[in-house]
Amino acid sequence: MKKLSLVLYLLLGAVLHIYFAEAHANDKQWLLVDNFESGAKLLSSDWFIEDVQNETSPFIPRPQVSKIITEPSTQNAYYLKQAAEDGIVGNRKALSYIKLPRSIEIGETYTLYTRIMVDAFPNNHSFGLSNLQAESINELSYNAFEPMLRVTDKTESDGTVNRGALMVIQSSSKGKATYTDVVNPSTKMPAERLVEKQWYELWYVINNLPYKDGGQRYSVYMKGGEFKQQTQVYLGAVFRMKREASLHYFVTISNTGSQKKPYGNGGLAYDDIYMSRGKNLSNPR
Repeated sequence: MKKLSLVLYLLLGAVLHIYFAEAHANDKQWLLVDNFESGAKLLSSDWFIEDVQNETSPFIPRPQVSKIITEPSTQNAYYLKQAAEDGIVGNRKALSYIKLPRSIEIGETYTLYTRIMVDAFPNNHSFGLSNLQAESINELSYNAFEPMLRVTDKTESDGTVNRGALMVIQSSSKGKATYTDVVNPSTKMPAERLVEKQWYELWYVINNLPYKDGGQRYSVYMKGGEFKQQTQVYLGAVFRMKREASLHYFVTISNTGSQKKPYGNGGLAYDDIYMSRGKNLSNPR
């Protein structure tokens, strides 16, 4: 009887060990948002594509460019986005967004992995996550974002000239956004301008705790260009709006500028969008 009890005890211990090991492993698994490998030439129907401030003249009903490109040398497919075709201006808020495979709840930390490539400058692109639903994303556009990254070389209305480096967007008073270049920790200087036609890997670790508990913040790691190894390039950027709600969508937005002050339709490419519970700086590919 004692031997049987011992065997059962050992079996139970082994089962629990496997269960908790698998649960821990699952925490570090990457969930696919999209890798654009369906074989189609356009975004899948899982994506919403909305031009919510279309001021093109003459008017073009759907000016936003959303292409799936296949690299001839590798047969890798990726998503190329432009606010409009070259030479067309006035599409001010070209949105495309997709629902995450699971929401990031209040109190959770998740890592988003994304590869990006600047197809051409000049441009103005931002991407990140939103805790709103589709109709509200369309209505609020830039203010729909929480963690938000930006690539642009546009000149701001106050005369500030952006250099085309990766930027973090943070909240300031009353939800107004401030823009900051990520930093090379070796030089303590702002990072270099992104190189056109070169892929960069990004990990952004998102802390969705309440703000008073140190959350509503994200940190960014980067590899590519001047960063030969994975490097932390920003720590603790503050969510744009700090709504303290579950994050549901991966959102991208681009902008040609106005008819009077256009700043270019250069494209930004996206590939291999994944998410993982906790802080996960491994490579999902």
